Amino acid sequence: MTALALAASDLDILKRRVQALAENRPGIYMMINSAGKVIYVGKSRNLRTRLLSYFRAEFPQEKAARIIHAAHDLRWHYQPSDFAAELRELRLIKEHRPNYNNRMNRTKRWVFVKLSGEPAPKIYAGSTLGPDNTVHFGPFASGKRVREGVRVLNDLFGLRDCAINMPITYSGQADLFGAERRAACIRYELGTCAGPCGAFVSEDEYRHKIKPALEFLRGRSVEPFNLVIGQMDRASKNRKFELAEKWRDKFEALEWLFAGVNRARSMIDSLSFVYINPGSHGDERAYVINNAIVKAQAPAPRTPIEWEAFRALVEEHSQQEPRCNSLDPNTIDETLLVLSWFRRHPAALRRTYPFQYWLNEMSPPS
Repeated sequence: MTALALAASDLDILKRRVQALAENRPGIYMMINSAGKVIYVGKSRNLRTRLLSYFRAEFPQEKAARIIHAAHDLRWHYQPSDFAAELRELRLIKEHRPNYNNRMNRTKRWVFVKLSGEPAPKIYAGSTLGPDNTVHFGPFASGKRVREGVRVLNDLFGLRDCAINMPITYSGQADLFGAERRAACIRYELGTCAGPCGAFVSEDEYRHKIKPALEFLRGRSVEPFNLVIGQMDRASKNRKFELAEKWRDKFEALEWLFAGVNRARSMIDSLSFVYINPGSHGDERAYVINNAIVKAQAPAPRTPIEWEAFRALVEEHSQQEPRCNSLDPNTIDETLLVLSWFRRHPAALRRTYPFQYWLNEMSPPS
């Protein structure tokens, strides 16, 4: 890495160093304060141009100017390709958690269904990641459709949709403390919420209601469909056709959500292969990607010895993990990066090879 140990006030010298040393190649860079803490990590296809743009930014209006004024040191490292730069940037942000990096900027284009980890778990939709104890499903592209499906799911099983920090008092706790039984919203009166905020349900009863909804999101249960179909048939037999039509709309919302969860999981499963990235300066690299996670990487093998070494790498990291429709909170960032890369660069799929190709073939791909 190139280290520029300069005072933050001497921006002119820092700028001349960048002009003299930096090249317009893919790479990552880190801004470091006087205490040695990484305060910002960035990446660029044209590293020199990007770094020089910091010195043209207006202070204090622009974020780039505020970052460069807060920095005491600047380090950068060239990467073989844009893909390598994006991956390295993500991992450095996860490692250092810089103050100036907004976590998960890329999630703004996606929506997740989330199950919170509070005493009364909540199923809800959003484009940001929840805490570490939150279960995530998706990602989805249509926030409106996701929210419609989640609302139907919550109403069917009487699950709360109030604020995460809503005080919860289960029925047994109310008896213990003599709390007044009062629901915080009208959903309890309408019969679409069990009322865990007002001590109308026990903890065991509420968690029992959560279970079929969770199994539905994991693609293991169709109980919500059965409930909706039953209500729709009942309304039709009673000649309540407007009500039956409303239940049909609920069925369609659930159908979209169920298909979306399984489609997202299938999309992630399909991103399991070896990806050969040619690099911007001939630095071709091979990535072992399993379920949209980069498990290993190495220079693209050329010689028989390199081929055998890479074959062992593929064998080590190509085992399919047990299918689970929820996302691993520790790797969501990388999953989204890989999904986004192949979505933005569909031609890159032509440079992918199934694991079995590498495990069975006797020579490298031409």
